[in-house]
Amino acid sequence: MPQSEHNFQIDYIEFPATDIEATKRFYMQVFGWKFQDYGPDYTSFLDGRLAGGFNTAAHVSGHSGKTNGPLIVLYATSLEDTYAKVKAAGGKVVTETFGFPGGRRFHFADPNGNELAVWSE
Repeated sequence: MPQSEHNFQIDYIEFPATDIEATKRFYMQVFGWKFQDYGPDYTSFLDGRLAGGFNTAAHVSGHSGKTNGPLIVLYATSLEDTYAKVKAAGGKVVTETFGFPGGRRFHFADPNGNELAVWSE
């Protein structure tokens, strides 16, 4: 799919995990997911359609202590423009832009306090 068609679609989901190896065994055995490790505290999965990851740096109670579930990650063709739109619309940036293997992202809280992230190359 061209990047312009991919803009602002849910692209990646991150789940908190307490045990990466047990998590990988479970999802491989039950669902056949494939995994790629990025150090001891992070693994990425591909379920055949959608990608995501498990992060032991996050608490199972939520990312940044604000959410109670997975982190939804949206793709944006322009991270800077999206950052500005989030702030202009009243969203609160809870994690400033940072780099990771494959791109950059920031996290924000919507008016309800739900935490999401936006990434770009």
